[in-house]
Amino acid sequence: MATTPNAAKAAVVTEVKQMLSGVDAALITEYRGLSVGSLATLRRALRPLGAEYKVYKNTLASRAAQEAGFEGLSQFLVGPTAITFVKGDASAAAKALRDHAKTNPLLVLKGGVVGGKTVSAVELKALADLPPREVLLAQFAGMLQAPLNKTANLLQAPMRKVAYGIKALIESKDAA
Repeated sequence: MATTPNAAKAAVVTEVKQMLSGVDAALITEYRGLSVGSLATLRRALRPLGAEYKVYKNTLASRAAQEAGFEGLSQFLVGPTAITFVKGDASAAAKALRDHAKTNPLLVLKGGVVGGKTVSAVELKALADLPPREVLLAQFAGMLQAPLNKTANLLQAPMRKVAYGIKALIESKDAA
């Protein structure tokens, strides 16, 4: 028995809503004119990053986004659009999309939702320019460590000066 069109549409809305409920970011791109091979390459690049690139009808995706609490996505769901569902580092997925767009100018970053906040195409490109999460954490740890190193050096300085003074005194007595 075949499903009715309404049941099929409801299934798509449910699928998109479920996908959105488990993501850290949803990024929207326009793919007008991209070849099937180019889209396959993009999907392969996104998969290891915990991202999935899917195409849905805009009206169904918009309805699902509103039901899932992602109202900000609806403004980007115009024209031939695809949604990148990101579980994990949104910056890495944005970087992969940006890099693919550099070699395939037909792929256009439109915007999306990252951490519950709606972001524009400009903000999405800025997100793509961020270093990877591990690098940011290492930089943050370095910033925390620097004042501790300075404090340790300051505390050791008087003891070091006393030691140099005693050593100089001993050497001067040996010389005399």
